[in-house]
Amino acid sequence: MTVSAKLRTIIVDDDVEVASLHAKFVSVHPAFDVIATAHSGPEALRLIAERRPDLVLLDFDLPGKPGLEVLRDVRAMGGAQPEVIAVTAARDVESVRQARSAGIQHYLVKPFTASNLTARLDDVARDRLALVESGAREELAQREIDALMRSGVRARTQLPKGLSGETLVTVESALGSAPNSSAGEIAELSGISRVSARRYLEYLVAVNRAQRTLDYATAGRPSTRFSRNDGA
Repeated sequence: MTVSAKLRTIIVDDDVEVASLHAKFVSVHPAFDVIATAHSGPEALRLIAERRPDLVLLDFDLPGKPGLEVLRDVRAMGGAQPEVIAVTAARDVESVRQARSAGIQHYLVKPFTASNLTARLDDVARDRLALVESGAREELAQREIDALMRSGVRARTQLPKGLSGETLVTVESALGSAPNSSAGEIAELSGISRVSARRYLEYLVAVNRAQRTLDYATAGRPSTRFSRNDGA
């Protein structure tokens, strides 16, 4: 991706230092250019309306107007819509459900690592480039349509009985923010039981969206650890 094709990005976070840190993470990625930062809901809405960015890193807990309300107002504007990466401490199922309903495809739970953010930025850059390249042709092959429909979102499949799509998103988001975690640790982050967390984690492993490893560092039986498979 050339410099002229860099994706214009706005960073939104109520904490000035956190916003500055996120801006540094994004700026070092060759596909992105940070054009503004905002620290309140009204400021974010104004900047997004004026600058029409390609990407917004959006915190939910904002003074003046919550992040999800900002996003709903942005969607109501019409026109070209930015991709959004949620960067928030909210890990409850309702917040994740609302985020998905608003079209958010990338959800990072604070605190997260630079590599977690870089993986999401890579996804956004790859998907946007695919859309640009495909837009040069009037018709697409079926495989290209399938790829575009999956951009940023895993192919939707029928979940096993007893598993909820909303809870699955919560578990997968928790796993993304806390790689190499046990089922118990993911359960605590997700607000569900350990047994339920293991069911969701085993499902993610089965569909190649997570990987399972054994940790032999502790005495006795090795513990099972899970990490999100961002390359799947």
